[in-house]
Amino acid sequence: MEQSFIAYVEDSIKQHWDLDALTNYNGATLQYKDLARKIEKVHIILENSGICQGDKVAICGRNSSHWGVAFLATLTYGAVAVPILHEFKADNVHNIVNHSEAKLLFAGDQVWENLNESAMPLLEGIMAMTDFTILASRSKKLDYAREHLNELFGKKYPKNFRREHINYHKDQPDELAVINYTSGTTSYSKGVMLPYRSLWSNTRFAFEVLPLKPGDKVISMLPMAHMYGMAFEFLYEVACGCHVFFLTRIPSPKVIFQAFAEVKPRIVIAVPLIIEKIIKKNVLPKLETPTMKMLLKTPIISKKIKSAVCKQVVQAFGGNFVEIIIGGAAFNQEVEQFLRKIEFPYTVGYGMTECGPIICYEDWSRFKQGSCGKAAPRMEVKILSPDQEHIPGEIICRGPNVMLGYYKNEEATRDALDADGWLHTGDLALMDKEGNVTIKGRSKNMLLGGNGQNIYPEEIEDKLNNMPYVSESIIVQQNERLVGLVYPDFDDAFAHGLTQDDLARVMEENRVALNTTLPVYCQIWKMKIYPEEFEKTPKRSIKRFLYQEAKG
Repeated sequence: MEQSFIAYVEDSIKQHWDLDALTNYNGATLQYKDLARKIEKVHIILENSGICQGDKVAICGRNSSHWGVAFLATLTYGAVAVPILHEFKADNVHNIVNHSEAKLLFAGDQVWENLNESAMPLLEGIMAMTDFTILASRSKKLDYAREHLNELFGKKYPKNFRREHINYHKDQPDELAVINYTSGTTSYSKGVMLPYRSLWSNTRFAFEVLPLKPGDKVISMLPMAHMYGMAFEFLYEVACGCHVFFLTRIPSPKVIFQAFAEVKPRIVIAVPLIIEKIIKKNVLPKLETPTMKMLLKTPIISKKIKSAVCKQVVQAFGGNFVEIIIGGAAFNQEVEQFLRKIEFPYTVGYGMTECGPIICYEDWSRFKQGSCGKAAPRMEVKILSPDQEHIPGEIICRGPNVMLGYYKNEEATRDALDADGWLHTGDLALMDKEGNVTIKGRSKNMLLGGNGQNIYPEEIEDKLNNMPYVSESIIVQQNERLVGLVYPDFDDAFAHGLTQDDLARVMEENRVALNTTLPVYCQIWKMKIYPEEFEKTPKRSIKRFLYQEAKG
């Protein structure tokens, strides 16, 4: 089998020429032939402005059809794409553009407002993602190419542009395709160098395990500058001939629900936070009534109720999906138990940017609750532990998905990749005899108890987040004692007539109740209420480092 990612894109465009490809939700639709024409026009701009194969092209903006065009045009031309999360602050964007030595930047409207082109001296030009007009230019060639684009296109294809004209860059497995800067909980993030074999292997994996067909609809709601969203809400779908809908705005539960109801996606890719909010706010409260609790304990009725509840939850996600794949962060155990109880088709995968992203996965019908699946096809996964079933150890993996290293950072590359090609993930896990991997936490988040015991804060937080009026929490260590930082569900608390003092009392009750379930060395010494949500990375993980020194 030809191991070419670009061949997937090229073949799909030719085969699905007249099918719908990309739609901005409540906006215009591009068919595969329109996508091909726009890619071709971007190629003409790149070529005539002197961008060479291997040059870096940065892309920063909200998900949209033109984001997809810019990305695919960059790769199929033979340049290296540098996707940047649009939520990054302006100085972070400047830093990534400079560090990657990008020559061109495609910028979305909201991003461009805050940028300063003089802070990015290596750029030859900045183009608007909305219509590919020039926002800033230091190159006469670029100005000429954009000004005469239609004329240059007409000269190249005098008798209409047809599918047989498509002849894209021929990629090599170890050739650099993408530099993806991690979500960056430190001041500046590292540039992960992903080769074409990683894009190919992740797309191939999706063909092997996901049942999509040409014309199937999918909603893209995770940021495409993040590998999880890019690989499984966009690249695989394009290779498959699917129709991708971009939300183009902040994916609040309300917006997502509306889009699910209208688009009825065939597969749902999500982070735990979205699923948890929907279940905790809209489903669980209805099952907490005394009558419902009693009915759920009755075997025959219970089965019928579970089936009805499952149907309700399925409808909430559009009613047409094969399965929901959850990844990107730890999944709340109470919500997971509930989904398992009603036989809801979900599965939890595991991956990281450095693998573009997939490491572990299992189909929902065979998936073991609490785990994150087994080693994905073509990937080897090991746990560095004397007893991997009972003692957590670091996950290491090897295979075609793994990065080439970190861009211009040999030291970080040496720390992550050993001489035998194993990637050291920094995540701690157990592995059972069947190969199911269960994450215990990040090694860098692990806290040490007074007598050297390992404390995994994520496990305590998972329990705390299920307690009354807790919206989210972090466990930190202060003077060798554990402190629970809590952001309460103020709306719910005030709706039940609680005052600020009542909330403090409830959190103290939560602390006492929680401690009865924890070993002595994991006991929470005190709780501290936070008035606002904890700051998060674009992947919706809490930026722990901001709170580690939080004083009680």
